[in-house]
Amino acid sequence: MTKFVKGRSGNPKGKPPGSGELQKLRASIAGDVPGILVGLVNAAKAGDVQAARLILDRVLPPLKAAEATQPMSLPDSTLTEQGRAVLASVASGELAVGQGAQLLGAIAGLARVVEIDNLETRVAQLEKQHGHP
Repeated sequence: MTKFVKGRSGNPKGKPPGSGELQKLRASIAGDVPGILVGLVNAAKAGDVQAARLILDRVLPPLKAAEATQPMSLPDSTLTEQGRAVLASVASGELAVGQGAQLLGAIAGLARVVEIDNLETRVAQLEKQHGHP
């Protein structure tokens, strides 16, 4: 026999919904909200910068920087040369800074993978030379 039944509360007479402190606060000021909004708008119109900022932050949140994706071909050479090509593209304005940072991060990740592959190959060769499995 299971202790808990799916879909049934373990405490059916527990705290009723809407009885938390935040819900009580919202209910207590609900009737005053229209007046508060009118006061904020009037204050903003009268030049209160903080009131204007409060309204605008709630109605028009700040935009996040959007970077257009820009295709880029990397040189078929060393990872160092590829990193330099990315930096040069960022420096010349051909590539957005955020996109350049992402590409450099990807190149760094690839460098770690290449390093691990090289180490595995070297260990396998050493084990073969010394007769270890």
